[in-house]
Amino acid sequence: MGLQGSRREALAVVGLCAAWYAVSSASNVVGKLVLTDFPYPMTVTMVQLLSIVVLSAPAFGACGVRRETEFPRRYYWRTLLPLAFAKFLTTVCSQVSIWKVPISYAHTVKATTPLWTAGLAWVLFGERQPRGVQAALVLIALGVGVASATELQFDGLGLAAALAAAALLSLQHLYSKRVMRDTGVHHLRLLQVLGRLALALFLPLWAWRDGVALLGGVAAPAGGWQRCGALLAADGALAWLQAVLAFSVLSRVSPLAYAVASAAKRAAVVGASLLVLRNPASPLNLLGMALAAGGVLAYNRAKLRARREAPLPLPV
Repeated sequence: MGLQGSRREALAVVGLCAAWYAVSSASNVVGKLVLTDFPYPMTVTMVQLLSIVVLSAPAFGACGVRRETEFPRRYYWRTLLPLAFAKFLTTVCSQVSIWKVPISYAHTVKATTPLWTAGLAWVLFGERQPRGVQAALVLIALGVGVASATELQFDGLGLAAALAAAALLSLQHLYSKRVMRDTGVHHLRLLQVLGRLALALFLPLWAWRDGVALLGGVAAPAGGWQRCGALLAADGALAWLQAVLAFSVLSRVSPLAYAVASAAKRAAVVGASLLVLRNPASPLNLLGMALAAGGVLAYNRAKLRARREAPLPLPV
């Protein structure tokens, strides 16, 4: 690739990151507005899953995604269904955390995702982390602890939901990478398959939990259905677009560059929520958020350094 091509690629990455940050910030703000007006996180989750299924098909043609991978029936039961279950629960927990606590605090707690990833990798695969990674995990835990202790709108359910979302997201990452490696499925195609399975699995549960309330007129939004319907549609579209942009950035940059961009995105979401929603935050609370974000960056750098220093396998 020549100099002009490199510059064009760099500009494309910068543009994708800017769009990713803007869409992610807008998605979280719109989600908070929806749940404030219409406190039914399961319905919001189902709208997001439906958006993944409906909106992914046009994206396949635009992105040149190859035809759908044929999975063995046994693979559905042993791998894809558990992943779809985890995806649904992750989305529900994320919506509950945004509903119950400020977005800035919810995203600070979700910064514990590397901690959960390391713990699950140790429990499931016996993988131990080097000292640099362990120190970064301690910094993340310290930052989240400071932010929790100084959060003015602390809510136990919101904290538990955010922690659960982080843990489930870590589990999804571990097994989704294995699925893509083992089957060669395109990441956007896998996103659609998991969304479709999760939608089919939990449609009866949603009908029993929220559908009855909606049909009975009990679940009426405070601002009226016209405003709420528009917000729900926007939330679903933004959530889908956020996932597409994240995968597009990942496909163009190195793991470290993506990790830095992801951490910067979380900071952008926190900043946008503080500016747009004007949530009160004390200096110590902001310090906790900064510590957690710094810990995430240190974790990503330590993980990449450990991979580079790992001995190469001997030739067979």
